[in-house]
Amino acid sequence: MNALSAKQHTAFEPDATNGRLLRDAYGRFATGVTVITTLTDSGPVATTANSFSSVSMDPPLVLWSPDKNSRRFGHFASARTYAIHVLASDQEDLCWRIARDAYGLRSEDYHLDGDDIPVLTDCLARFDCEQHAVFEGGDHAIVVGRVKRASFAKDRQALGFFGGQIGTFAPKPD
Repeated sequence: MNALSAKQHTAFEPDATNGRLLRDAYGRFATGVTVITTLTDSGPVATTANSFSSVSMDPPLVLWSPDKNSRRFGHFASARTYAIHVLASDQEDLCWRIARDAYGLRSEDYHLDGDDIPVLTDCLARFDCEQHAVFEGGDHAIVVGRVKRASFAKDRQALGFFGGQIGTFAPKPD
């Protein structure tokens, strides 16, 4: 590893020996936290992700990137429909429950919508999607969804993820 430190910065060339450094560098980008849900033959399945991004307004497209080595990957790779939920600051417990258990949704957490997508009864924003495309992305897939419906709440703060830790995003006061 060829690492140089100056003014609290670490510079390196990513390789197989310094994956932790690369993960730490990626973690310097603050994100929101999402829960993605779909329905399987075994019932509702959920996963957490911070790799969510809007892609296009016309057509309305979003993406997220599941780990191909995850036990949950097969459920989402084959899902034709799913919902992406942006979590609010008071949903940290739900975030950790889903991160630990793909079947961690409780009956009071969700209902099935008209398309049989499990949707959270509470979240900051939701995007009901049809799978549009899946691309290779190294050890992750890049899943692009066409947004069929969207909803959001204006009066709540977002749950955030930065440096491997959960926190809250709040606007700066005027």
